[in-house]
Amino acid sequence: MNQLALAPQLDRRQFLVTTGVVAGGMALALSPADAASAMAPPPAPWGPDAAQGFEFTPWIEIAADDSVTVRVPNPESGNGTMTQMAMNVAEELGCAWKNIRVEIASIHRNYAENRVYTKGSLPFFGGHGTDKVRMAHTMRLGASARERLKAAAAARWKVPASEITAAESMLSHTASKRSLRYGEVAAEAAKISLLAEPELKPQAEWTLIGKASPAKLSIPAIADGTAVFGIDVKLPGMVHAALKQVPVMGGRLKSFKPDAVKHMPGVRAVIAIDPAKSGKSPVKDETSFGLGNSEAQHAVAVVADHFWQAKMALEMLPVEWDLGSGTHYRDQTDIYEGMRSIRDVGESDEVLKKGDVSTATGKRIVEAEYLSPYGENAVMEPLGGTALVTSDTCEVWCATQDTMQAFWVSVDETGLAPAQVKIHGTAMGGNFGRRTQAEDIRMAVAVARQYPGVPVKTIWTREEMFRQGRYRTPISTKFRAVLDDASGLPQAVSGDLCFAGDRKLFQLTQGYADPPYFNSGAIPHVKLTTINFPVHVLNGAYRGPCFNSNAFITETFIDECAHAAGIDPVEYRLALLAKWEKPWSDVLKLAAEKAGWGQKLPRGEGMGIAITNWPMATIPHFGSTMATVARVAVSKDGVLAVKRIDIAFDCGKVANADAVRAQIEGGTLFGLNMTLNEEVTIRNGAIVEGNYDEYPMLRMGDSLPEIHIHFEALSGHDRFDLMGELPVGPVGPAVGNAIYSATGKRLRATPFRKQDLSWT
Repeated sequence: MNQLALAPQLDRRQFLVTTGVVAGGMALALSPADAASAMAPPPAPWGPDAAQGFEFTPWIEIAADDSVTVRVPNPESGNGTMTQMAMNVAEELGCAWKNIRVEIASIHRNYAENRVYTKGSLPFFGGHGTDKVRMAHTMRLGASARERLKAAAAARWKVPASEITAAESMLSHTASKRSLRYGEVAAEAAKISLLAEPELKPQAEWTLIGKASPAKLSIPAIADGTAVFGIDVKLPGMVHAALKQVPVMGGRLKSFKPDAVKHMPGVRAVIAIDPAKSGKSPVKDETSFGLGNSEAQHAVAVVADHFWQAKMALEMLPVEWDLGSGTHYRDQTDIYEGMRSIRDVGESDEVLKKGDVSTATGKRIVEAEYLSPYGENAVMEPLGGTALVTSDTCEVWCATQDTMQAFWVSVDETGLAPAQVKIHGTAMGGNFGRRTQAEDIRMAVAVARQYPGVPVKTIWTREEMFRQGRYRTPISTKFRAVLDDASGLPQAVSGDLCFAGDRKLFQLTQGYADPPYFNSGAIPHVKLTTINFPVHVLNGAYRGPCFNSNAFITETFIDECAHAAGIDPVEYRLALLAKWEKPWSDVLKLAAEKAGWGQKLPRGEGMGIAITNWPMATIPHFGSTMATVARVAVSKDGVLAVKRIDIAFDCGKVANADAVRAQIEGGTLFGLNMTLNEEVTIRNGAIVEGNYDEYPMLRMGDSLPEIHIHFEALSGHDRFDLMGELPVGPVGPAVGNAIYSATGKRLRATPFRKQDLSWT
């Protein structure tokens, strides 16, 4: 529950999370911390007994005080999705923005009430609130509620509903000079069924979407400390667990000696987790990402009165592991060499073919290999969750990006029927894709299953998080181009890409197979392939999955072709985009113009450019397109400074300009850090880094570039497309291409901190 039931004058750690659910969201209230209240039956999770107002649909509730609660299936992860969904409703409902509240919708209710949140093509999980399907749906809900309010007022006043206006939470009848607040007729309106649902307002009449930029609704509670994150959850009678998983993924627990620590202060139980003993629900898997990579690892856990007691006992617990076959890899370079080998000789899958690359001839050949390594999501709030498991129920309180994934993983782990499982979402302290697959929630449920009837909060230490990640998929790619002798443009391009992973999960070709260079006909002959190199290290939904690497690889290669042809990189790209939709060229030109492209720079300084699209460039007027220009300075001894970044983009239209700006700035810095710093290293099959002192990150005290965001390239196309993943793509190749301009050194692998940038 995001804002509605949080009292801002109290410290958040004074709150206890009750086992009740109010109006489909998690109920937060001051409660006596005694066993009786902990085990008391919860109130009805929805309906008139639990409602704080009057429910118009499972999505919208209006109270007598005019407050409007919007229930959002997409949990807030910092991208403003809950606020955007509320804006969609408010635009048509005509309520005052100050009256809007948001809650996380109940996945349990969705299942129990015949998919009230996911009927048709609506996903329960989504990263934003401006996709066409969900935007139109939530706006229709607001319009329907507005007309029902007008109908209720019309019945009171005995006038036609068409004569009533609705705005700023007030219903007005101009002729009789009468008015009512929404809350005054909410009870009657909630009972009304319309003969026909209203049409949506034309965009020209919008007053909120695209016109205003309200701050995220979650900010006040985060700022004053009243927001309840997963790590903040407190339940009466709750105990704590510390977790240690097998150091090498895929290994096994051989033995442990619980008696060695059971005498320690506060220790209640020592538990072994065996994946073979998971509940394995017979219900068909309905997760967003599937159960792969969400499975439990072999592990041990200590349950104690307090977390520190559990952690200290766990560190003293004698444990023997069978580390398995993953120890075959001495370090990550063994994996990368294996990827390179199988890429060049293995049986690949063809993902794009146009013409016949073997027929192209030319004197200039551009050939290069590129690598992007493992990366850790490095979220701030520790992973984990609080679970209460009995023989016939399971309740989980957790920070999750994907409530549906968490729900079905919990169903699978317990073996219970879906109707017996409830998920209560909390605020999240960072995500970046890490809180999608829900294996942290599985581990919390697995621990609680062996300590039933008591709420157990399982917390991963920072070291456990780093060394048990779901990492960015490493990608090794070889590109080859044959340039036309006259124009310098590629006549043929072949690409061979290798993913590393235990299975084909998060092995995506966005940024590799979909750029317009390869799909517009500008290059007559194209052949692109992919192959997988199976390893024990698990992959996950690192921000902009695979696109974050593919964009770097492809845009670096195109830059190499431009320089080999002796053509300005902007002009080269414009020539390749000549047959593609105009917004791409507009975006590219604007970014270059605003950055001052072509100006003479001092020695050791350079500019680089890159342009990409997420999530699918091959579909015209789809997704978002972004061009980034980076200006860098590199000292002769190789010290790099990124001085300025200029960004132009097209997502059709913008619903909330400040939110878009924040997404671009944050995503750009995320991508910059990924490019400059990030690589997880491996020793004897195990992850080495265990905390931020070993894993370099950009910090607030670092000298960061000026970031200039330019809105003028917006096409005005009738879409409001997503912006969260896109900025991580172009910034890396833009910086790398700028380094080449400044030093003549071409960087084909990240992170750049490991490269020699010195020049003479």
